[in-house]
Amino acid sequence: MSDQKSSADTLIGFPCHFPIKVMGEVHDEFTSTVIQIIQAQNKTFDPSTVEMKGSSEGRYISLTCFVYVSDKIELDNLYRSLSSHPMIKVVL
Repeated sequence: MSDQKSSADTLIGFPCHFPIKVMGEVHDEFTSTVIQIIQAQNKTFDPSTVEMKGSSEGRYISLTCFVYVSDKIELDNLYRSLSSHPMIKVVL
């Protein structure tokens, strides 16, 4: 019942491929760390779908990761996991 209520509380239609934007300072391990965090929560995540963009000064990197999520709870847990990592500055 709680899964149905969670899905009704959002405008997102689940299940869906959801774009998550993850930003942080440029670091050799940034991309692989983000991929590992997502794959720990979502075994079907395909790293080849990650789109990468650097800032104009080259100090920051932005990754857009397209993740197939089945419900709001799964999406919220993914956001929490990514947001709690010290290398990650912003998750949208």
